[in-house]
Amino acid sequence: MVKVPVKLVSWDEIVEWSFGLSRIVTRDGWRPDVIVAVARGGYVPARLLADFLDVNNMLSVQSQHWTEAARAEERAVLKYPFKVDLNGENVLVVDDIVDTGETLKLARDYVEENWNPGDVRTAALQWISSVAKFEPDYYYLEVKEWTWFQYPWTRLEDLKDFIKRILREDDRLNNGFTLEALTEVFREWYGVDPGEFGFYWDEAISSLVETGYLKKEVS
Repeated sequence: MVKVPVKLVSWDEIVEWSFGLSRIVTRDGWRPDVIVAVARGGYVPARLLADFLDVNNMLSVQSQHWTEAARAEERAVLKYPFKVDLNGENVLVVDDIVDTGETLKLARDYVEENWNPGDVRTAALQWISSVAKFEPDYYYLEVKEWTWFQYPWTRLEDLKDFIKRILREDDRLNNGFTLEALTEVFREWYGVDPGEFGFYWDEAISSLVETGYLKKEVS
């Protein structure tokens, strides 16, 4: 049984979803003057929304909850806080996905309390309604069953985290393993074949060897 269901997201899907999200905002009759990306996941969707909504002004804050793929810290924290004066302008705070909702809410609250904005609203590509404690003002997809959306801008990072988690928690690989064995266990854990990651799979293995996390033995 799959322990962590993973959905590999393509670049084409990101563009499609971001465009669809921009239409939802437009149909609501509200227009942002500034778009704030929640780093790091919100960078790409925020930039696409800026293009589709014809918004020139962008800022970013870093609100962090996930320490590695599919593993969260106890609470979200805001890193590198700073202040600007937005002089009553409308602000759209954008993240890639709302799972717990803590990162987006923290970023929204910080902007409201410290940047002198006008109307502040939130947006995300996906809202996992079954677990989220916070609903964004705008979202493109409602996800009713928890899934780890593996976005293309974190492919290598997530893949290394996926492998590390297997090696920590699956006793079958405690005494060494072949790449074939790791591949099979990976499929069982995440419900996706490593081959679907393309060159990222080999790069992840090489990186873990180079950093000493894995040791390669030649027979």
